[in-house]
Amino acid sequence: MNREDFPFLKTGKIYFDNGATSLKPSAVIESMVDYYENYSANIHRGDYEISLKASDIYDQAREVCQKFIHADKPEEIIFTKGTTESLNKIIFGFFETHLKKGDEVLVTKAEHASLLLPLMILAEKIGIHLIYMPLKEENELDYESFLSSVTPKTKLVAIAGVSNVVGDHRPLNQIGRYCKENQIYFLVDGAQSVPHTKTDVVRDNIDFLAFSGHKMLGPTGIGVLYGKKELLEEMKPCEYGGDMNQNFSSLGDVTLKPLPARLEAGTPPIAEVIGLKAAISYLEKIGMEKIEEYEEELKEYFLKRIKEVPQVDVYNASVKGGEVIFNIHDVFSQDAAIYLDYFGICVRAGTHCAKALKEELPVQNTVRISFYFYNTKEEIDKLMDVLKQSDTLYNVIL
Repeated sequence: MNREDFPFLKTGKIYFDNGATSLKPSAVIESMVDYYENYSANIHRGDYEISLKASDIYDQAREVCQKFIHADKPEEIIFTKGTTESLNKIIFGFFETHLKKGDEVLVTKAEHASLLLPLMILAEKIGIHLIYMPLKEENELDYESFLSSVTPKTKLVAIAGVSNVVGDHRPLNQIGRYCKENQIYFLVDGAQSVPHTKTDVVRDNIDFLAFSGHKMLGPTGIGVLYGKKELLEEMKPCEYGGDMNQNFSSLGDVTLKPLPARLEAGTPPIAEVIGLKAAISYLEKIGMEKIEEYEEELKEYFLKRIKEVPQVDVYNASVKGGEVIFNIHDVFSQDAAIYLDYFGICVRAGTHCAKALKEELPVQNTVRISFYFYNTKEEIDKLMDVLKQSDTLYNVIL
């Protein structure tokens, strides 16, 4: 699907590491080059034509992001450098002052380090308790596991919309509805869900959402922090500097600008925001429902073909979505990745930045394949051919 739009695919390599970062279509690359070549000025500062043009397109990008996740207002979109920065700003800029000692935060062992580590640091600082919700047989989170973990002390639920290891799609709508009815904050790490599924923060009653541009066809160095406006108004800036203040004096009198400027100090990543705008427009032309459906079709095809390779164990076969984690019998995952790379197949190996999950998995390290809409069944066929030869793996590596 749309493979001709991706310059990298002309190399002939097979790219199955979309969970780490996606490929970039020409439309995204060209939008950034156009900025650098034709109107490379700072925004919201200059009174000349190219600065005004850059400012206008930057502001359009905020509206594009707002509509893409179905937020109520453009000022609920804060640009950051990625999911990690967004989550840290939410946790230390908001929850450090809105949670207190003894409060409980529901998470899972499958969460990414960008979510779990800041919460662990916050737990040390103010004495909150992280409660790990039980996971199902293939390490999925379901609504019953969530309900069994809620107590009167639960003040925050912090989970990924889609796990970056197992790939399970969490029941966001059910959890969000419960949180709203019971005055519990709901924070979603959307790094893996926003690029692959239709996102609606209002429908799912999400208070805060974080995601990155580079996992959804956009450039690196750009992310989004969404928050309900009334909550963002209470967020403490984690950075101070130019363009986020209205005025200040040597006496220490400081007046900050209204949202979103007060949470975007300094010169932003302008080209990257423009690239993100182009990426979202590209995705919308295809249709998020179509993307999700096709990725599930690819996984079903993979699971059908992998039955022909008895020396491979798959650990999330029952999970819907576009991710597969597996190992080749008696082969370390990194060795398997090196072997596949020899044949031009790019995959991820290791713990996938979710190190706590190894306490639940039957193995500590796995090979991960993550599909996107430009992958094909023919690429899966080539992967199967290579896996069937994996008894020669060490001869290839050595």
